[in-house]
Amino acid sequence: MTIPVLDPIIGYIDEPVDPALDLYEEIERLKREKNAVILAHYYQESAIQDIADYIGDSLGLARRAAETDAEIIVFAGVHFMAETAKILSPSKTVLLPDLNAGCSLADACPADAFAAFKEAYPDHIVISYINCSAETKALSDIICTSSNAEHIVRQIPEDQPIIFAPDKNLGRFVIKQTGRDMVLWDGVCIVHETFSEQKLVRLKTRYPDAPVLAHPECEEKVLRHADYVGSTSGILAFARSHSSDTFIVTTEEGILHQMQKDSPEKTFIPAPPESGCSCNQCPHMRLNTIEKLYLCLEHELPELIMDEAVRIKALKPIEKMMEMSLAIV
Repeated sequence: MTIPVLDPIIGYIDEPVDPALDLYEEIERLKREKNAVILAHYYQESAIQDIADYIGDSLGLARRAAETDAEIIVFAGVHFMAETAKILSPSKTVLLPDLNAGCSLADACPADAFAAFKEAYPDHIVISYINCSAETKALSDIICTSSNAEHIVRQIPEDQPIIFAPDKNLGRFVIKQTGRDMVLWDGVCIVHETFSEQKLVRLKTRYPDAPVLAHPECEEKVLRHADYVGSTSGILAFARSHSSDTFIVTTEEGILHQMQKDSPEKTFIPAPPESGCSCNQCPHMRLNTIEKLYLCLEHELPELIMDEAVRIKALKPIEKMMEMSLAIV
């Protein structure tokens, strides 16, 4: 058998897949043979969500990565998520179907620039959103997710100044919820920045009884029209328990697959982006495909490799997040 060579520029195993293969069956076989588990984010394509062992938001995925007994973790998400799994499970093999599945937020906060920014505020504690690189995590005191950011900030003494990075929209939302004055890094998510306030208002006029559900990475001008603001898992839970039969969803549209599975009798309308493109799909998340996932598990490539010194430094703020988030489901 020819051992495949991973071209780092391509970022995934580039070989043809027999279209006659039942990829679901083959992936299940490989998982059993290799003691592997597939963790997938809600923003992955529906085919990947359907084959995953666990689907969740960043907090839920981080917990599962820490708890799993599997020898191989296939992370169907983006690079920083696979890094988090490796930080928490250094003895396990962590695979990512496409190494080029990055994140606009992580890319917008390079560690060297953030280190210089941090030096200007030496008395500040650093809370970093999990959507950042391992190197930036290593410069942080506490990591947070959209599920627990407010909960964590409320636990910081009021006289302790805070730097919040890298998402300024999430930071502004937390400031509004907590009343804390935080220094914000100027980063945004390219997907959540694209939603159009004008088109959202027009949609609300058309569906006046439909609650608007929004992710806190959205701009404030969009969030002010929301009936509920929360993480992907929070949005799912709200829609599941609310009596309305129609919802307007203002986040990456991959979540609609799980929402429809959870509540097949309800209607979920994706909020429109500013342009006519499919900009409410994360281009990084969508680099992963079911074919790449199959090849990744078959060849155990690409593997996430991490510098051990960085891993150890990045582990501490993640463990602090876990400790401070015990009360969050």
